[in-house]
Amino acid sequence: MKRLEPNLLLAMTTGFALLLVVITATVYGPPIGLIRNPLLAIICAGGFVLLNPPLLRMMKIAPRPPLIHPDSRGTAAWASLFPMLVIAAAAIPVFWPGPDYGLLVLIASVWFGATAESALKARSQAG
Repeated sequence: MKRLEPNLLLAMTTGFALLLVVITATVYGPPIGLIRNPLLAIICAGGFVLLNPPLLRMMKIAPRPPLIHPDSRGTAAWASLFPMLVIAAAAIPVFWPGPDYGLLVLIASVWFGATAESALKARSQAG
């Protein structure tokens, strides 16, 4: 492998940011989040990756290309917003501890699911 695929790097950085969101939401949120937040992240991200392609076909929507592609240089800059926003979301429970941040984990999981789906699409197009 000559170089790392940019979509894979995007998915990895967003995945680490999602892990940070889950940790901060669990530590600074209510005790029920200890089990629920990690399960919510896994189920929502996995569900997005598995169920989005059949749903797009069922709704007759054309499949989207990967988030980062070499034909357009600006896509990498725009795609870098995904991990930055997820990291910013991870800071919210630190500064406002106490409430339940399950919705925050769900949103970050969907954003990670979008980047993971993009990495899978780029891998299938390359190979």
